[in-house]
Order: sequence, then C-alpha cells, then structure tokens
Amino acid sequence: MSKSINDLVDQLRQESNLPDAALLELLAAPGDCQYLHDSANSVRQEIYGSAVYLRGLIEFTNYCHNDCYYCGLRRSNRQAQRYRLSSEDILACCATGHRLGYRTFVLQGGEDGYFSDERLVPLVAKIKELYPECAVTLSVGERSKDSYRKLREAGADRYLLRHETANRSHYEKLHPQEMSWENRRRCLFELKELGYQVGAGLMVGSPFQEDRHLLEDLRFMQELKPDMIGIGPYLRQADTPFAGYPNGSMSKTLRLLSIVRLMFPYILLPATTALGTLNPRGRELGLRAGANVLMPNLSPLSVRRYYNIYDNKICTGEEAAECLTCLSARIKHAGFTVSKGRGDVKRTH
Repeated sequence: MSKSINDLVDQLRQESNLPDAALLELLAAPGDCQYLHDSANSVRQEIYGSAVYLRGLIEFTNYCHNDCYYCGLRRSNRQAQRYRLSSEDILACCATGHRLGYRTFVLQGGEDGYFSDERLVPLVAKIKELYPECAVTLSVGERSKDSYRKLREAGADRYLLRHETANRSHYEKLHPQEMSWENRRRCLFELKELGYQVGAGLMVGSPFQEDRHLLEDLRFMQELKPDMIGIGPYLRQADTPFAGYPNGSMSKTLRLLSIVRLMFPYILLPATTALGTLNPRGRELGLRAGANVLMPNLSPLSVRRYYNIYDNKICTGEEAAECLTCLSARIKHAGFTVSKGRGDVKRTH
C-alpha cells in the first residue's frame, strides 16, 4: 500500500468515517492491503480481544417463495431437492448444539410460507424455555411487523436480514419485479424498532456491482447502525440466471471486511462459509481482516447438501462434533480463541 492509502486507513481508524472520495479510493486501492487488515484486526482486538464467537447454524428449510436471480433456493429452480425440518428435528439440533457448548442458535431458511407464525412462534418459545441462557437468532427473510413482534415476544433475540444492496437500481437487477427495495429497508428498521439485535449485509462482487454501490452500502449501514454485518463474496450457482457470472473477489471481500470493522468498531462480523468456499483458508483470512464470528453447521447431515444457495459449499459432510473440533483447531492455529457463549454485541457508543 502507498503511504497515502495508509494515511486513509489511519484516519478511518481514528474517526470511523471518511469522505466519499476517500472511501472510494480505499475500496479501489490496488495491491497489498495488509496495513488495512492489521489495523482492523487491532481494533477488533481492542473491543473483543482474540475471541471468535461460534453460532450453531440450523438450516431448517430450503423452500423459498422468492425468485432472486442469484440464489439456488429460488422457487424457479426445478433442480433443487426441497426439504423441511420438523420442530422435533430442529429441537434435536439445538440439543446437540447445547451439548457441544453453543449458546447461540441461528435458525436460517428460505422464505417458506409453511413456517407461519403459528409454527415458528411456539418453536422459538420452546427453544427459549429449554435453553433460557441461549440466544436465538432468526434469518427467515421479510415478514410483517406484527410477525416480527410475535417472534420477538416469543424470545427471539437477533435477526439477520441482508439488505443485499442499498442502491435501488442494483437491487432491481438482482431480484424480480415482485420484490421491493423499499420493503427490505422497512423490515430492517422495524426489526431495530422492536428491539432485535439486527444484522444487515451484502455480497461482494454480485453481478452489476460497482464501487459506488459499496459506498452506498456503507452509508446505508451508518444510517441503520446494525449490530451484525454479514459480508461474503458472491458465489455463482449453476441453476440460476446468474450462473455465467464470475465469483466475487477474495481480496475485495477482505478489504470490505476491514473497512467495515474500522467504520463500525463494535460490530459482530462473521467470516462467512462463502469465504471458506472461495479459498480453503478464507475464514482464517477473514478473522485476520477483522471478523470475529463463525457459524458451524448443526443441520442434519442428510439435508446439508440440499441447502445449495451457491455451488461447492463447504462443511456439508461433517457431523456437528467433527465440524466443531476441526473449526476450533483452525481458530487456535490462526491465533484466536474459541468462544461458544452468547457473544452479544459490545457497543462502544
């Protein structure tokens, strides 16, 4: 990195913000970004130490009524082998996770109308009854404010809903007309209003994305002030309209992770499975760029390969205990410590 870029990194670390032109320069900086990554790692260390928080991920349905052009779960994908876990299956996953020491469960699925409030609310309440010390995170897409309220009252603590892109025109290129950029934003602000710890996020290198879109994403997240930000590379899926587009860039993804850590020092920031799919050491590189969360899979082995949002997804053949053992060893080897606790956000302001 040139000295001028290093100066921008120092300024961003001190002020948690830069003018638009400076952020665009940082996003487009060529070559080695090690100083940026080291700075982000240092800021994460100041607030969270070396802890990497583990969340037990349960991918409980791959049905989805949406038709997003990039996702293998899209309703038009006739090649997808669909499944739904029963409440008993989901509770069994939680029992396994709790036995292994996890204190956060992430229930993630497509937007599946089968899991109405009548099914999902009692399930959340039951998990909280059985494991009151654990956090329940939901990632089930766009719902009504009333639905979000009921789930919150049942005990849901956190909600992950990637905004995907803050640019309306870009959003419309990634989604069919029936989906609404305004509605996605509405959902995120209503979740905040209801007291959830809220996660937003985006794919780096998604089709038609430009650096100016990433700048808009950063400004939108400054407005939203999320507690979690999920950033991973775009990865193609063979049975979607975007199958011919290239995968996102590892270096660009790591750069954005570091920028986000410096702009939002308190954030809970995953090193995503997509990073590990793109590069065998991707998750470790993500941690060294400022991330502090990993989400090992608790889903039954029998269904993991069917949650095929992108191709060649890793960790589809390991039992939960095997996955934890492997991941813990990799975390320690990378110089971090494993935390399976709730790992709530640590606001610094």
